[in-house]
Amino acid sequence: MADNKYLRQLSVQFPTAHAAAAEIINLSSVLNLPKGTEHFISDIHGEYDSFQHVLRNASGSIAKKIEDEFGDELTRAEKRTFATLIYYPEEKIELIEATCPDFSAWCKRMLFLLIRMTRRTAFKYNRTKLKRALSPDYEYIIEELLTERAEVSDKEAYYNGIIDAILETESAKSFIIVFCRLIQHLAIDRLHILGDIFDRGPNPHLVMDRLQTYHSVDVQWGNHDIEWMGAACGSALCEASVVRICLRYGNLSLLEEGYGINLIPLVTFAMNEYRDDPSTLFAVSEREDIDGATLAKMHKAITVIQLKLEGRLSARRPEFSMQGRIFLDKIDYDRGIVRIDGREYPLLDTSFPTVDREHPYELTEGEKKVCEKLRTAFLASEKLQRHVEFLFARGSMFRVYNGNLLYHGCVPLNRDGSFKAAIIGGEEVRGKALYEALERWARKGRYSKDKAEKEYGLDVMYFIWSNEKSPLYGKDKMTTFERYFLKDELAKQEEKNPYYAFIEREETVKKIFDEFGIDFQTGHIINGHIPVKKKKGESPVHCNGKVIIIDGGFSAPYQKVTGIAGYTLVFDSRLLKIVAHEPFVSIGEAIATECDIRSEVEIITKTEGRLKVADTDRGREMQERIADLKDLIAAYKAGLIREHQG
Repeated sequence: MADNKYLRQLSVQFPTAHAAAAEIINLSSVLNLPKGTEHFISDIHGEYDSFQHVLRNASGSIAKKIEDEFGDELTRAEKRTFATLIYYPEEKIELIEATCPDFSAWCKRMLFLLIRMTRRTAFKYNRTKLKRALSPDYEYIIEELLTERAEVSDKEAYYNGIIDAILETESAKSFIIVFCRLIQHLAIDRLHILGDIFDRGPNPHLVMDRLQTYHSVDVQWGNHDIEWMGAACGSALCEASVVRICLRYGNLSLLEEGYGINLIPLVTFAMNEYRDDPSTLFAVSEREDIDGATLAKMHKAITVIQLKLEGRLSARRPEFSMQGRIFLDKIDYDRGIVRIDGREYPLLDTSFPTVDREHPYELTEGEKKVCEKLRTAFLASEKLQRHVEFLFARGSMFRVYNGNLLYHGCVPLNRDGSFKAAIIGGEEVRGKALYEALERWARKGRYSKDKAEKEYGLDVMYFIWSNEKSPLYGKDKMTTFERYFLKDELAKQEEKNPYYAFIEREETVKKIFDEFGIDFQTGHIINGHIPVKKKKGESPVHCNGKVIIIDGGFSAPYQKVTGIAGYTLVFDSRLLKIVAHEPFVSIGEAIATECDIRSEVEIITKTEGRLKVADTDRGREMQERIADLKDLIAAYKAGLIREHQG
């Protein structure tokens, strides 16, 4: 029996045996409902339109439900129109209203179709959960429309009466929109984001806005996310890296307009210190308000600042083993070469106007001011701080959910398949302990009041972003310097961690399962990070379905390599299936032409019967709650706790 102190606390919520019994009945009924659908998305990289569409169509699940519900009752064209209406109700209604000769009749038909579709989508939910998904303004009427009333003899007349009243009060458009949003909501019970919301694409801030309003979501941090998180917490290195990547991919508007980061100090510094430097290798897409030459100088200036800050971090944290990744002290400035791993490489750019050859990692006064101004701007961005707070609240380095292990990158392995160790906070850690130590220190970088702890936590965030021992990076090096300054393609190569070779070996995968407490018979590892090159024959599914990598190229720059535009994973009460998506053109075209993203489905596992809520983590929590409530009832009956009758 639960201890008396806990039962007394529980009695505040359930003051009588009758109230406790009612809750037991309610929870027991939920346990027998089918398991809700989980939706997994990875490596969004700021591609908001594609992300938004996949979210709205639930990776094709809604189109499948339309097919199951209506079969031959609707033509193929009618199903496309109906699906587009569900995905984009406001926009589609506007188009229909402008062209339909009898808009009222169309609204009436759509309402009846939406009622049926909502009933099919809602069958996994009890009335309490359904009510939580409804706006209070529409709750009563929608409940009436969705409820099969046995006591009503003429059901058709009853429902017709309600819908006629909706039409007469000119509320049809509002109700259609509410039904469409409700179907989208019910189609996905839980959304899992497996990292890399940020960088490359133009609109990660819009993705974050959407996630903040989503009904049920968790985030496994990606290395690009932690880079932005570190920047928002005050890491000068992360800030320099964020600005550099935004310049590289032509996304300065994200910083300036999306998050209000003032870049004028960088512009001024670059034009002064690099005024005679053509910065040809740093050319980026031109903008109307900033010419290409200025952008190139900004790009080079922030890159050199980052290289200096990396050198300082290497000296400050020797345990991070970064000595082989710093280069400004390895340059022969007179000969224009750099020594890397005992080999000399000619530099493509030999102009370093802000580098002191004797003290190459010292920041100039101008560079210090740029870093200070950037730090102030990142810390003062209310929107960025709100987004990062959400990532800390809903996010983690890894998560075990319903028997599956979720993370972004990899579990770092040595070449012999053993867990790779790192020294974090003075402690040697590997495997699960490495994930836990890195998350603990990242949170200290955000929340610690101790200055030394906070500074170490900020440095750990940069470690997570780019270090070979980081589970979120998963390569032997990040070749930032080589990609800018060297011609040799071999020098630019980044070798994947041995994890990606070992995931075909059952003994290694089982070792990872055991390390994180996952049942090898029923569980899966689900991760993203490394794009799956489908066009070259690579598969996202490994080790007989035990490991699934779902980065297929949401980000447009990756699509020419992967051959597709992203994978998503769907886990419902019957199936675990991976969905490969073709490129998404635009929301406007999807609405106008009623074209959905073309997707290819591969079933990974299929259960003999439906999984129920009782089979999930939530179900196990509910069963524990039921046991506690039974103890409370027993305590009431034994007189150990008195009932509160009001």
